[in-house]
Amino acid sequence: MSHDDTTAPGTAAAQASGARPAPDWLVEDGLAPVVDDTPPGPFYRAAARGELALPFCAACRLPLEPEQRLCDGCGADDILWETVAPRGTVHSATLVHRLEPGLVRTRAPYPVLDIELLSGHRLIMTTLAPATAPPAVGEPVTIGFRTVGGVHLPAAVPAAADSETEDRT
Repeated sequence: MSHDDTTAPGTAAAQASGARPAPDWLVEDGLAPVVDDTPPGPFYRAAARGELALPFCAACRLPLEPEQRLCDGCGADDILWETVAPRGTVHSATLVHRLEPGLVRTRAPYPVLDIELLSGHRLIMTTLAPATAPPAVGEPVTIGFRTVGGVHLPAAVPAAADSETEDRT
């Protein structure tokens, strides 16, 4: 079952130019997560296709965390991975001022966001592009994908940035 009805900015399809992706704006490639057959492997494989796939409990349909193996609601262990709409709202946001030479590429503070997705999931992420301030709580976002060490990671595109991109096309 697919909940996705849009193409997210920064998707693998949009990035499929055949060239190696530019280095991530925020972190060094060595911080890329390991992708294997255990959760959250399906999350990363979907992101590589430009899709946002997240787990649901097969028994009660509760949204689960990407690493979760048992449902908090009913205790079932049957998990369904489904493509969800790449849209949500900023639930909370902060601007991180701690810089880590050799790990963090940027020399400026960067946003970290808690995004509540339309699917009911919550994900922590940064923005697709550098930002001098985090988007406001309650602001709508779409989800694009950054590439760190060849692994695609979800990243927020605030509504204002998304409309600026559309205005330039």
